[in-house]
Amino acid sequence: MDNYEDFKKDVYSLTKIDLNAYKEKQMKRRIDSLISKRSVSNYKDYVKLLKDDKDAFEEFVGFLTINVSEFYRNPEQWDLFVGEFVPELISKFGKRLKIWSAACSTGDEPYSLVMALSKYIDLSQIKIIATDIDKQILAQAKVGLYSEKSIANVPEEYKKKYFTKVGPSYQIDEKIKKCVEFRQHNLLRDQYFDDCDLIVCRNVLIYFTDEAKFEVYGKFAKSLKKNGILFIGNTEQIIDYAKLGYKRRYSFYYEKDK
Repeated sequence: MDNYEDFKKDVYSLTKIDLNAYKEKQMKRRIDSLISKRSVSNYKDYVKLLKDDKDAFEEFVGFLTINVSEFYRNPEQWDLFVGEFVPELISKFGKRLKIWSAACSTGDEPYSLVMALSKYIDLSQIKIIATDIDKQILAQAKVGLYSEKSIANVPEEYKKKYFTKVGPSYQIDEKIKKCVEFRQHNLLRDQYFDDCDLIVCRNVLIYFTDEAKFEVYGKFAKSLKKNGILFIGNTEQIIDYAKLGYKRRYSFYYEKDK
């Protein structure tokens, strides 16, 4: 393979995805594997393919973004969310909460949020902004069709109420879909939302460098209202969280403190 540094610049100009923010060894290995499947021998020719072939371009963006997702991932953390944090957020900020599901992948997470909130708030009052860098995956999220494995952790009452079996798959109800607004967004480049009561970003930043993580968590802190909550993933932690203006409530929940 030829110069990976030049390739990163070409990718940024094409996609606005900054490969410098990802762990290089891991990402380069994944990209090299994809290139070899396309029977291309070097980065320069692969960039040409990306410019000329829409399918190859969409495949590349989808391959770069990490789209492993499921409903109610780590159920014990969702139990805590429903039992403690939803009532707390309502008591602090009212029922019309401003919620951002960042790097939402196939929509499992924002739809899980809607169902969790529905225990306390009418669906007509729930609005979640859900963002991801990958247009293909956002289109998939809007369709709302999921495998049996993906919805395995959904509480039975919600499975019966909000999912319809379609062949081997499950279609989520339109009433849930209407509560979520999907938008394309790059965490490393685009402007963040203001005055959020809750931000959920789980199991994505583990793929970022320490510097990129610190930058993103800092921006999340600025996006939250005072006493707003950041809900992160099972394998993640925020180093120097106090320096960024958080206090840690539990392993995966941080409150904006300043």
